[in-house]
Amino acid sequence: MEIVRKNFKSNLQKVYQAIEEADFFAIDGEFSGISDGPSVSALTNGFDTPEERSSPDVKFVCQSSSIDFLASQGFDFNKVFRNGIPYLNQEEERQLREQYDEKRSQANGGGALAYVSPNTSKCPVTIPEDQKKFIDQVVEKIEDLLQSEENKTLDLEPCTGFQRKLIYQTLSWKYPKGVHIETLETEKKERYIVISKVDEEERKRREQQKHAKEQEELNDAVGFSRVIHAIANSGKLVVGHNMLLDVMHTIHQFYCPLPVDLKEFKEMTTCVFPRLLDTKLMASTQPFKDIINNTSLAELEKRLKETPFSPPKVESAEGFPSYDTASEQLHEAGYDAYITGLCFISMANYLGSFLSPPKIHVSARSKLIEPFFNKLFLMRVMDIPYLNLEGPDLQPKRDHVLHVTFPKEWKSSDLYQLFSAFGNIQISWIDDTSAFVSLSQPEQVPIAVNTSRYAESYRIQTYADYVGRKQEEKQIKRKWTDDSWKEVERQRLNTQSLSHTLQNHYYPPDSFIATSTVRKRNLSPSPEAGSEDRVSGKISDSELEQTDSCAESLSEGRKKAKKLKRMKKELTSAGSVAVSPAKLFEVPDTW
Repeated sequence: MEIVRKNFKSNLQKVYQAIEEADFFAIDGEFSGISDGPSVSALTNGFDTPEERSSPDVKFVCQSSSIDFLASQGFDFNKVFRNGIPYLNQEEERQLREQYDEKRSQANGGGALAYVSPNTSKCPVTIPEDQKKFIDQVVEKIEDLLQSEENKTLDLEPCTGFQRKLIYQTLSWKYPKGVHIETLETEKKERYIVISKVDEEERKRREQQKHAKEQEELNDAVGFSRVIHAIANSGKLVVGHNMLLDVMHTIHQFYCPLPVDLKEFKEMTTCVFPRLLDTKLMASTQPFKDIINNTSLAELEKRLKETPFSPPKVESAEGFPSYDTASEQLHEAGYDAYITGLCFISMANYLGSFLSPPKIHVSARSKLIEPFFNKLFLMRVMDIPYLNLEGPDLQPKRDHVLHVTFPKEWKSSDLYQLFSAFGNIQISWIDDTSAFVSLSQPEQVPIAVNTSRYAESYRIQTYADYVGRKQEEKQIKRKWTDDSWKEVERQRLNTQSLSHTLQNHYYPPDSFIATSTVRKRNLSPSPEAGSEDRVSGKISDSELEQTDSCAESLSEGRKKAKKLKRMKKELTSAGSVAVSPAKLFEVPDTW
């Protein structure tokens, strides 16, 4: 069933019911067209897109090569922008609700308007010279309306937002009672103001209608976020294929910006989605690794239809047409999510064949699949196959890897030339002036390092030295953080004391007093310290909310992760499983 903007609200209860009845969820975001930018919009089968009216005016960027790829796959870009379902993340929703509450409060205080500008006052409004004639004409029309016994409403001509603001401010001061003001839109999206003569009872009735409409608009703006929140709150298994980007964008778009620190990202992710499973990693792991040669989604779906696997039989509910796997619709997010679910069922059921007696059907709650939970496949990382969300990641041996810094003008050919005497190498670029270079023989590393001892344009160091220097930099930053907060607080107190002293002494007019202001910086504590706090529980949720300016020392990602922890209390008991791992299968610690 395809759900777009026009039928989203009418089918939302069906979606909630499906979430409640589901054993697991299969997702795919189809993020081919997404790149870094101020904000991004997910091109999904739900067609999420920024809401233009109520929501923030979100920007998003994409790459031309990705657009070409999506176009070649028949992606309907018009549907995204015309029929896209709006959404808001939690911070945007909070801000929007506060704006509505503030507007409502001001309207009640003014006692006359359905909308009152935040700058509205009970004093005459200062009108710019070039707008005085316009406002005088509006006031004259309203005077005629109030004197007329026939006309009850007055439609003003469409005007600019600034002019509408002046109208609201002027009328709220000049006509505190007896009129109702609201802004409407023409079919061409031009906004205009309607003035109505009303008594107090009618005014209150219209105010209630306006409030109900605003609440409906706000809920419409939250849109697809409600579906994501329902899935997260269910606590049920969420399955994806090569799903790291899907998870990252989902959290970023519907909850909050991602933290910079990896540990904080892991904590935030498990708060939102307690159980994740990546079918690409599952297919790359024993007992599947030896019998599945290609783990791309399309090829995996074909392989799992063959022996020794048994594909599940799918029956669609009435009114919900099913995808036909015989006519592939690859790179449509809904279809990719569908076959991802089929792949998971086939592999899970295959695990049941190892039991005695064999089990034909293995549920999403089975302990057999627990070893694959919360491990996300990593692309283009040769020696770390997955990201472990619930513990430390693998620590590969990298004694054959060198860290090289060089001029910005250098290309890959320059690095190949530099290491030509050391045989085959692999280059992993970090940025324009640095890269990792892997040698085929670790015993050549000291020789390579010595070649840069007297070089001026480049520098070579071992991977161990590179990591050691990075850790030293963190230690220095951490020490500055710990020690400097005490110094900053001491200087702040001294400044306050000095200010108090100056207020209680008389100084001649020609005296010159220089006062410095110390501002706190937003500094993040060490990752180790944050980890200890999370394990020991030294900082509770209530304490975090009640802390004063010292709370600024916590990084934004960690604060948001702690806030999201509250969601775990809402997880349904049906979605909870035992944490003890299955003993039959294990995702290996080495690859």
